[in-house]
Amino acid sequence: MLPLLAGPSSIYGAGMLELGMSFSMEQLVIDNDIIGMSRFAKKGIKVDDETIAYDAIKEIGAGGDFLGHVTTLMNVDMPSHTKILDRQMYGGWDRDGRRDTADIAHDVVAQALANPPLYPVSDDVLKAIDEIIARKEKELGC
Repeated sequence: MLPLLAGPSSIYGAGMLELGMSFSMEQLVIDNDIIGMSRFAKKGIKVDDETIAYDAIKEIGAGGDFLGHVTTLMNVDMPSHTKILDRQMYGGWDRDGRRDTADIAHDVVAQALANPPLYPVSDDVLKAIDEIIARKEKELGC
């Protein structure tokens, strides 16, 4: 979070382990989520009638339980927009197989590898590439 506050255009090291001696695609997915949450937080937190929850505060009162209130539940993900962190209570997490963040990140990696995005290249671009290759082959005598 601290490097982000300095205003860089990119954050170095996502996915790296052992000071960059190895790389993990699962770690990249986790780091991407953390960077996304940090960028979102840097924008600031919206404070208005809905997010301040004044009516809920009046209803529950000092010392009351805000965690189970509908207002809290509606806004619990607001400050982070995480894609892989599991915020279930222990019972739900236990029922769902006790999968940790690394397990979820692995599923994201497996899905991405099984279904890579396709970026089709237009015929004009392919023709231009072929012309560049032909010109260079001629120059090099290939």
